Parts: sequence; C-alpha cells; structure tokens
Amino acid sequence: MAQTIGKIDAVLFDLDGTLVDTAPDMVAVLNQMRLAHGAGPLPYEEARANVSNGAVALLRLAFPEIPESDIGPLHGEYLERYEGSVCVKSSVFPDIPELLDVLDARACPWGVVTNKPQRMTDPLLEALGLSDRLRCAVSGDTLERRKPDPAPLLYACEQCAVQPQRAVYVGDAVRDIEAGRAAGMQTIAAAYGYIVPGDDPDTWNADAIAADAKELAQLLLKAVNLNPSISP
Repeated sequence: MAQTIGKIDAVLFDLDGTLVDTAPDMVAVLNQMRLAHGAGPLPYEEARANVSNGAVALLRLAFPEIPESDIGPLHGEYLERYEGSVCVKSSVFPDIPELLDVLDARACPWGVVTNKPQRMTDPLLEALGLSDRLRCAVSGDTLERRKPDPAPLLYACEQCAVQPQRAVYVGDAVRDIEAGRAAGMQTIAAAYGYIVPGDDPDTWNADAIAADAKELAQLLLKAVNLNPSISP
C-alpha cells in the first residue's frame, strides 16, 4: 500500500500501544489478580497483544471460565488496582519523544484520543511529563460515545482548532482506523502496537502503516512539512 500522508496541521495519537507502552503495568496488574484468585501468571506477550482491547478483554483472557455476569466485579477490581500503579514501568515508545520535540518546536498541535478512562489517562500523561505539552486529551468517558465512533476524534479536532481533513490519527487497532476514517481524517496504523495474532493491519484500510515508531516519525514529519531527520 502507499505509505503517503497528505499535508496535515495536527497529529492525534491513540494512547496504549501507540504513544505509550503501557503493557508492562497493565499486564502486571492482570497477573496480580490471577495470583490473588489462585492462578498462575499469563505469558507476557500473550497478554500484551490484548492490551489495546481494554481491561475487559484482558480479564476475559485471564479468566475464561468466569461467566459474563461476573466480569463487572472483576473489572472494578482491575481498575482499582491499576489506578494505583498506572505508571510504574510504562514509558513513551522509542523515537516518539524526539518526534514530539519537533512537533512542539514547530508549533504543530498534537493530542491523545483514547478509550482509557480519564482517571487513568490524566495521571499517566502527568507522570510522563506530557500533560502540559499536548493540546487535548480525550478519554473514553469524556463524551457519551467513544471509538470506533468518530465523535471523540471530531471533538479533539475542535480542541486543536483544525479541520478533520487536515489532521491524522495514529492507532494500533482497527477501531482506531475506523474512527479516523469516519471522522474524515487521514490514518496511520501503528503495527508496532498491541495486535492479537491473526489481526493484520494491512486489512484495516489505513492510509499508511508504520512498522515501528521511527517509521511513524518519518511519515508524520513529512506530512507536516518538516525535515524527517526528527531533529528540532
């Protein structure tokens, strides 16, 4: 597929698996729960692949025998545990900090649109030193609707004062690409993110695919008409 993004004025990122590697903390909490409920830890890579699908998907993976009616209490337990350790080992993906430095230096607005609850999103961004730099942070409970609905992305474009067609959304799940396309934005699939076996970013109909964060930086800097060397 063509690896070309048209000129843009703003960049919006999914959070987990795209901007920030949150899997170390999210999987650690999941395995703490497994141990507390008398089960052994899940293999890290297996759990990591499911992180972008959210806490409920992780719990279904970790407790497949639990009936659907019992997922709610487990979900509450998971969120309570995770809220206390939202940024222990989580970190911004390599090459992303340099990209953000260039975007900031050239006054290109950027932000986050995630399905993660605000009470986890805001402390995570604060701990990583991103809160005062981004133009907007739209969480899964900011609006009544969330991805794959385009409403959060359209709201983020309003916050960035850009038209959707002049913005790009980067995400590591098909719902991210669906939401971006429905909003009229250009899209980039982050193939380095949390993708379950058998799910192929080539089938998501994104405008471009980034194999790693370095390739993502090159794509974005060309699209905002900056030198792709990612030096400020």
